[in-house]
Amino acid sequence: MKFVCEKALLVSAISVASRTVAPKSPMAALEGIHVHAGMKLQLTGYNLETGITVSVPAEIVETGTCILPARLFFDIVRKLPDEEVTVSVDDSYKVSIRCGISSFTITATDAENYPELPDVEYANGVSIPQRALKELISGTIFAVSENQTRPVHTGCRFEVTEKDMTVVAVDGYRLALRRFHFEEASGRVMTFVAPGAALKEVEKILGDTDEEARFTLGSKHLMFQIGEATLVCRLLEGEFLDWRRVLPTENPIKLTANVEQLNASIERVSLIVSERLKSPVRCVFSDNSADFKTVTTIGAAHDVCPVAGDGKNLEIGFNCRYLLDALKAVPAQEVTLELSNGLSPIVLTPTDGSDQFAYMVLPVRLKESM
Repeated sequence: MKFVCEKALLVSAISVASRTVAPKSPMAALEGIHVHAGMKLQLTGYNLETGITVSVPAEIVETGTCILPARLFFDIVRKLPDEEVTVSVDDSYKVSIRCGISSFTITATDAENYPELPDVEYANGVSIPQRALKELISGTIFAVSENQTRPVHTGCRFEVTEKDMTVVAVDGYRLALRRFHFEEASGRVMTFVAPGAALKEVEKILGDTDEEARFTLGSKHLMFQIGEATLVCRLLEGEFLDWRRVLPTENPIKLTANVEQLNASIERVSLIVSERLKSPVRCVFSDNSADFKTVTTIGAAHDVCPVAGDGKNLEIGFNCRYLLDALKAVPAQEVTLELSNGLSPIVLTPTDGSDQFAYMVLPVRLKESM
């Protein structure tokens, strides 16, 4: 096998493919990058749950296949001069890497035992701008559960209709929802749960561009096609939370706040809160103001944020990290806070009344000593 490729293109491809290389595996082949030089150059990383294949423009001098050590291959190519890289592999799997005056010799392994990525039929594909898909994922992925006792909640639920696509994540303490409206009918109706780990990799590959990404639903797997990269992951099975039932829709108290001001106030109060000192932030929503304070063994903090509306002196406690995560994901300068009572969740929705996003944070029981 022998190919010639621009250094920058090769570094980028190795970086993407190596994200799903298994760091430790009973199958030694999965700890490397599968390199296939055929009609085009393809690099693959696979950990039996998620696999990424990247096609790279290259001059194929001699076809062939091998497995290269992922970390070493990446480190070598990354440090090479900014010129064309020539990689050749002989029959004994000795690898020669040359670029300018630099040269390396390493050892590859036979790709015979490398498992094939699952096949996914191309018939059920849905196209969406990369920027939109990235916003859907980044606006919900922070709320997926890390609790493996309910594996289905460690992913995001996708609901696709002819008109729109809704992505929802829940972890038992909060809910994040984002929605995208198709300009033209999608032609598909489907529901599935994609694993959060795979979606984080998809998010990294997606660009801030209107170029289209495409995802295709199989019987047990999901495939994303983004430019020259293809990611395949296993679907999560199980009964996902009925989010429509738990998301409050009739909240009598509605306040409008500037996202930046609200975020800054909560960040200041949270300075004396840590993972070890898990103390809730107490908030009193009154007429045109939100009063935040907290007390820990470190000390006490207090801050006031202006809001529009009357909170009727409603008092509620919440985990500051959960609310900060939600505020950072709000795609607007202003947000509406919807409340019912001190035992009901805080719901953040758009000020324009659209259904593009919603974030729900459950309250924390307040201690009388605060």
